[in-house]
Amino acid sequence: MKTSRAKITLIALGALGIVAAGCSSPVSGTPQPDKPASSAATPKSGNPFAARNQCALLDQILTGQGFPKATPTVAQPERACASQKPSVGTERGMDVSLFLQEDRLYTDTVPHPETARRGDINGRPSIEEPEPQNSPGQCDITMAVEPHSRASLLVTTSLDTKTACAAAEKYATAVEPLLPKN
Repeated sequence: MKTSRAKITLIALGALGIVAAGCSSPVSGTPQPDKPASSAATPKSGNPFAARNQCALLDQILTGQGFPKATPTVAQPERACASQKPSVGTERGMDVSLFLQEDRLYTDTVPHPETARRGDINGRPSIEEPEPQNSPGQCDITMAVEPHSRASLLVTTSLDTKTACAAAEKYATAVEPLLPKN
C-alpha cells in the first residue's frame, strides 16, 4: 500500500509540475477583449438599409428638378422621406416619397391587387400600383430588396394617374442602383 500511495503522490506532483510549468511563461502584448471565433457567431443587422439614409437618396435622385430638400415624413420618420415640388406658373406641383422598409416583402400590403402590375426596375422585381389610396394622380412602385425588405416610391400629382406612374417609373429607375443589391 505504501508503494501505491507513493506512486499516486509522485504522479500528482508530476502533473502539478507540468501544469505549473505551462502557466509560468509570460505572454507579451496588451490584453484584448474576447472576440467571437467566427463571423457566424456575430448576429448581423437584419436591416439592409442600415447604411443608407432615405432623405439623402431622395435628394440625390431629385437634384436639379425644382424639389426642395427631402424631409422625414410625419407618420414614419425613421423609414420615409418626402419632397414636395410646388406648382409654378403652368407647371404642376408633385410630391415624391421614398420608403425603405426592412422585414417587409415587396408583395406585402397591396391594397388593390386588381389594378397592380408586376414588373421589374432594372431587373429588380417590383409592383406598380396606380391610385394606391383610391386617389387619382397617385402611383406607387415597390421594389424587392433581398432578403426580405422593400423600397417604395410614391408619386402624387394634381395631374392624371398615367403621368404620376410615368414619374414614379422615372424616379424608381433612378433610385434602384442606389439600393442594396439583391
